[in-house]
Amino acid sequence: MYDEKALVTSAHSTTNQSNTVKAKGTTEKIAQTAANGSQSTGTISFVKAAYQDVGFLTYLRKLTMEEHLLKAGLKLSDEQHVARVHEHFSDSYLIKLGQATVGLIKLGVENGNLHIRQFQILPQYQNKGIGDKVLLVCKRKASEQHRTITLNVLHDNPAKQLYLRHGFVIENTDNLQHFMRYSK
Repeated sequence: MYDEKALVTSAHSTTNQSNTVKAKGTTEKIAQTAANGSQSTGTISFVKAAYQDVGFLTYLRKLTMEEHLLKAGLKLSDEQHVARVHEHFSDSYLIKLGQATVGLIKLGVENGNLHIRQFQILPQYQNKGIGDKVLLVCKRKASEQHRTITLNVLHDNPAKQLYLRHGFVIENTDNLQHFMRYSK
C-alpha cells in the first residue's frame, strides 16, 4: 500500500546558507517482501541523521560501496569513509522501515538541482522496492519545487539500473562515474 502523506508533503526546501532539504518524521506505507517470500506491509520513514549515527553510516557505506569503489580502482581507508559520511552531513536522512534503520539518503540542493549525494540501502533490504519508493518521493519533491534531480553513480554500481528504470539519463561520464539527471 502507498500512503500519499509522504515525506514530500511535509518536507520543504530551504534556501538558507546550507541549502539543505529538511524533512519531518512523516511516513509512507510500502509493500515489503518478507524473508519467506510473502508480502507484508511496512512503514517507511525518513529521520534526520544525528552524530551518534556515524558508526552505522560508516558501516553502511563500507558494506554497500567498498566493492564498487575497489572495481573503480579506489581503495579507501576507514578515515576516508568516515570523512565521506561527514561530508554534507546536514543533508543526511536515515531510511527506516518500521523501527529498523535500513539505509541512508543524502539529499541537498546543488547548482539549483535536487542532488542525491548518497543513497545506500542495507543489502538484506535491497530488491524489495524500498529504493523505488524513496526515488518516487524524491521525484515528487523535485516536481513540487520545479527542480531536476542529479546524482553521480560509479560505472559498475548496479544502482545505475535503478536510476535508469526511473527515467534518469546519463548526461556525462568520466573515468570513474556517470553524471545522471532526471527532469520531468
